[in-house]
Amino acid sequence: MSQENELVLDRLLDAPREKLFRCWTDPDLIKQWFAPKPYTTPVAKVDLKVGGCNMIVMKSPEGQEIPCPGTYLEIVPNEKLVFTDAYTGDWQPSGKPFMTVVLTFADEGGKTRYTARARHWSKEDRQTHEQMGFHQGWGICADQLEALAKRI
Repeated sequence: MSQENELVLDRLLDAPREKLFRCWTDPDLIKQWFAPKPYTTPVAKVDLKVGGCNMIVMKSPEGQEIPCPGTYLEIVPNEKLVFTDAYTGDWQPSGKPFMTVVLTFADEGGKTRYTARARHWSKEDRQTHEQMGFHQGWGICADQLEALAKRI
């Protein structure tokens, strides 16, 4: 597969993969880390099954809401989570698919190798996501994710 449309965040996090996975799948926990501060996450709904939907809404400090809908494609507890915005629920195509996210969690030296891959349909979408601050935003969120996973 070509990686020209992919953005990757690869981090070694000092938290067990089970807790990191839980932070990605428990709505109450998602609300605590998902958006890069000072953004917040007022809404997190999860139907954790293949074909199940999630709806996460980020909110800017100015009050703008940014909906992040998704459908789960693959779930391997504590190891892998794959979701896409290509569907809105019940396998209904979305108006404009932007990306599929592949998250992996692997034990490494008492920590967890956390890899987030955002695979885009086009080079333009990848560039847009990069210009939106993918590396900085997802990096801040990874720090917030790690901190929360260590606390729970």
